[in-house]
Amino acid sequence: MTPPLAIPAARRLGARSRWSFGLGSIAYGVKDSGFATFLLLFYNQVIGLPAGLVGVAIMAALVVEAFVDPLVGYLSDHTRGRWGRRHPWMYASALPVAIGWLLLWNPPHWSHAALGFYVFGSALLVRIALSAFEIPSSALGPELSSDYDERTRMFSYRYLFGWGGGLAMLALAYGVFLVPDATHPVGILNRNGYAGMATLAAVVMAVSIVVSSIGLHHEIPLLPQIPKSQETLAEHFADFLRTVRNRGFLILMAAGVFAYTAQGVSFALSTYMYQFVWQFAGRDFNWLSLALMIGAVGAFFLAPALTRGGDKPRIGMIASFGAAVLLVTPYVLRLAGWFPEPGSPLLLPVLLTIFAANTACGVSAFILGAAMLSDVVEESEVRTGKRSEGVFFAGGFFVQKLVGGLGIFLAGAILAFAQFPQGARPGMVPAETLDRLTIVFIALELAFYGMAGLCYARFPFGRADHDARLVSAARG
Repeated sequence: MTPPLAIPAARRLGARSRWSFGLGSIAYGVKDSGFATFLLLFYNQVIGLPAGLVGVAIMAALVVEAFVDPLVGYLSDHTRGRWGRRHPWMYASALPVAIGWLLLWNPPHWSHAALGFYVFGSALLVRIALSAFEIPSSALGPELSSDYDERTRMFSYRYLFGWGGGLAMLALAYGVFLVPDATHPVGILNRNGYAGMATLAAVVMAVSIVVSSIGLHHEIPLLPQIPKSQETLAEHFADFLRTVRNRGFLILMAAGVFAYTAQGVSFALSTYMYQFVWQFAGRDFNWLSLALMIGAVGAFFLAPALTRGGDKPRIGMIASFGAAVLLVTPYVLRLAGWFPEPGSPLLLPVLLTIFAANTACGVSAFILGAAMLSDVVEESEVRTGKRSEGVFFAGGFFVQKLVGGLGIFLAGAILAFAQFPQGARPGMVPAETLDRLTIVFIALELAFYGMAGLCYARFPFGRADHDARLVSAARG
């Protein structure tokens, strides 16, 4: 006999639950900020490892960890107890995340080959530990409410806090930890600064995980009650393969492949672009953090507003296209000689305005992608009779991490192709090197973000289909 569907009520959450659902993503934002913005530069320019070796080590860690995510989803979906399916994993992740983060940014003085394995191992520890929080925590989204618009609002909180945490750490990095001093005229080459930043970040990540978990603890009795399953791990993975054949899920995963590869390349190269193409210095980085935060806050309001009463796929496509165009515009204009030169008083305000708008579009697209993934849960449950939030969000993180490693790997390859020098100084890198770097960057970002937008447009159902499915399930 097929068990009854366990679809949650289509309700609006209270402020405590929304804020707590968002708060936990601070840890993920801090991790992303560190991995994407500084990790390649730290090990390449500060520690002295070749960029290619660093890229391979990080990509290998992400690939291995990506294949662990389905196991995390399985364990989360099949955990039973008075703390529900998700909270035991969420609470348990906090300490390992902090320990792994401290190890990653305090490497020993080993040979290049040994350090390559060290980067691989410490990065893998951080990412697996954080998966033990992020997959169960994200899977709570579709469990908390089945309302079409509420899901967009919930994930707008998640992305707001994720970006806010990452950008706050970025501002502290440039304004406090990585500032020039008597022995480090280029602040981002200060090894001791990275150690101090890592200590603060480890505390922030652990606290955000614990506080988020506590803040959502009161929701446990209201979550769908799923009967205990006797399914084996082998049966789960067979069911996993059947479940992920869902057309909507496959389209969102394709969008994720392109979008997260584009983001990985952009983030990994961002510090190089800021320092060497635009020649940012001092307070410029504080203004940059503020501009990006304005963009993330804009997305918090923009994504729910644009989809209120409408459908998510079309808006997701437009937002992705907008992100691509806005991201590359300053670089295209620079190559054409139509953009303010470094040192011009117009450069910073024009550039940061464009970056803020780009961030608003890019984050909006990711918010809508997460909300659409939540909507897939009910479609799959109606079709298969099984509710598998952990499976779907594990699949989403599988793609994100697999191609996130590809993005960092591509960034390392781009730097090698451009013949970017080690120990480079702003203003001293040859113009032809910067041009090669810029041209490849433009081509990849347009291609990857453009393909992501086309995938969003192909998502197979919208508001009417989702609401009709809930009505049909309610009637039994």
